[in-house]
Amino acid sequence: MNINIICVGKIKEKYWTEAVREYQKRLSAFCKFQILEVEEEKISGAQNPSNILMTLNGEGKRIAAKLPKNAYTIALCIEGKICSSEELAQQIQEIGLRGTGTVNFIIGGSWGISEEVKQKADWKLSMSKMTFPHQMARVILCEQIYRAFEIIHNGKYHK
Repeated sequence: MNINIICVGKIKEKYWTEAVREYQKRLSAFCKFQILEVEEEKISGAQNPSNILMTLNGEGKRIAAKLPKNAYTIALCIEGKICSSEELAQQIQEIGLRGTGTVNFIIGGSWGISEEVKQKADWKLSMSKMTFPHQMARVILCEQIYRAFEIIHNGKYHK
């Protein structure tokens, strides 16, 4: 199975990149895992609804260009479903059993994910009702994907 995290922006802090790298290494035992970064759109002018929408749409076009055909796409957004680690594992397992070889997880920029990208998603997932920095969300998502594969394979990691 191929697992992609498609996200806006780069991680700058070394401690976050090291955490992501650790989960990339662990996930290599279960899947082909990659992180695809798209450039963050700089808001032009005031932070008003019109400029925010233009920013979202610019990032959305770059995200949509990275979405492979015949893949299952999960958008991380506030209005998504909150689920347990076991439910995420079950979802990933079911996607694989249906014969879908690629799962995309999308993490938007600081303004979220464009409506266009949300509409392309097969499932909307919320990590929590709390708000996290995007770098932390990326690390948490990597850990939860790793945990899901450990659950699927009856590993010792998940207790």
